[in-house]
Amino acid sequence: MEIIIKPIVTEKMTLMTEKLNRYAFVVSKAANKIQIKEAVEKMYGVDVEAVNTINYSGKLKSRFTKGGVISGRTNAFKKAIVTIASGQVIDFYSNI
Repeated sequence: MEIIIKPIVTEKMTLMTEKLNRYAFVVSKAANKIQIKEAVEKMYGVDVEAVNTINYSGKLKSRFTKGGVISGRTNAFKKAIVTIASGQVIDFYSNI
């Protein structure tokens, strides 16, 4: 099972990384905190101190077009905020 889907790199998360040493990832909905911790430690070689998870539900969206109203839903996902040990860094841009 793929646990970590992708990292979240936004301005807000960059500030959180600099101040609190926290990183965010979109993770599998079925993954629990222990699995997320093990996956981050294995993939990035860091020591994880804490994992917080948030479940986002898909939101209803509608657009007005020439053909009428189009209704849909955004994807639901699970986000994990991982706190790593001080002095350690995860570099997302190392293999670009």
